[in-house]
Amino acid sequence: MKILIDIGHPAHVHYFKNFIRIMQTNGSRFMITSRNKEIAHYLLKKHNIPFLDRGKGRRSVIGKAIYYNKAVYLIYRCARKFEPDLIISFASPYAAIVSKLIRKPSIVFNDTEHAKLSHYLTDPFSQCILTPSCYKNGLGKKQIRFDGYMELSYLYSYYFTPDPSIFNVLGLSRNEKYIIIRFVSWHASHDMGHSGLDLQVKLDAVKALSKYARVFISSEGELPVHLKKYRIKIPPDRIHDALAFAALFVGEGATMASECAMLGVPAIYVNSLEVGYCTELERKYGLMFNYRNSNGVLEKALELINKPNLDEEWAIRRQRMLAEKIDVTAFMVWFVENYPESVKTMTEFPDYQRKFKLSPCAKVQRC
Repeated sequence: MKILIDIGHPAHVHYFKNFIRIMQTNGSRFMITSRNKEIAHYLLKKHNIPFLDRGKGRRSVIGKAIYYNKAVYLIYRCARKFEPDLIISFASPYAAIVSKLIRKPSIVFNDTEHAKLSHYLTDPFSQCILTPSCYKNGLGKKQIRFDGYMELSYLYSYYFTPDPSIFNVLGLSRNEKYIIIRFVSWHASHDMGHSGLDLQVKLDAVKALSKYARVFISSEGELPVHLKKYRIKIPPDRIHDALAFAALFVGEGATMASECAMLGVPAIYVNSLEVGYCTELERKYGLMFNYRNSNGVLEKALELINKPNLDEEWAIRRQRMLAEKIDVTAFMVWFVENYPESVKTMTEFPDYQRKFKLSPCAKVQRC
């Protein structure tokens, strides 16, 4: 099977890297196109995944329109040369329209309800749209729900073992407690008009939490001068090691908050955007806390960091979540290898996916 995958964000590299590896072992061939966004190209190279650069995106409306046409043309040329049997992406409008142009099926993954423009440009040209079961919106007959989270495709213990050498990289002793705080840039199209932590709360949180643990800040943009010394300085591919051993996470990014939940790390997500998977991780499993603004965030963070036996409690909550979810990568491999029959199977017998059930006893190695 020949498969074209379009990568639009660093997270997408993680979503598909294990799928690509397994499918290649099974004989499939790949062509990867990738936007030059943040560390996406770095991660592709780190995982030895060859790719074609489709350039950097633009921020202005006119710039986005120009980039859309350029990206579609580049992917179209690649597809005509490669002649894929299938095009796969995480909500890529560029890949979706190319699939229509070359008359090849498009499989789209999506877990972001508020990315309305992406849905508008992607869904009409896709043959099926796979979303987590907790996805709040109904997308019609094309939608197939799976009992998992995209982050499980790379953070389930079968695919990821945290490396404790991250303590040395962070300049910490093995028993030293630390907290990671995440700020986003708010430049993504689906982030426009929304907000997270107030500047004063950021400053207050760092000052207050530093009394109980070392604080590291991961930020997409420039930091205020008083916070620059807290910026985390690790190789980009080591961030999941850092998250895995953290005592607490506070941040504006849904993906990183969800990653912490997958790893059994208490997470506080602060964003005016509500995301279905974050809501489920809070209400059903108690693995994270969602805040629409800064009110109460610092109080909750202080409560958690001072709570006895926090690691053990979150490990139990994580095991309960895993007991109800599936191996997303194994499901992806089955779905694609058996496409389009897999669509019929999931439509008529959605419980078939239970064949890919995770082990609730999977543990994340911690100090």
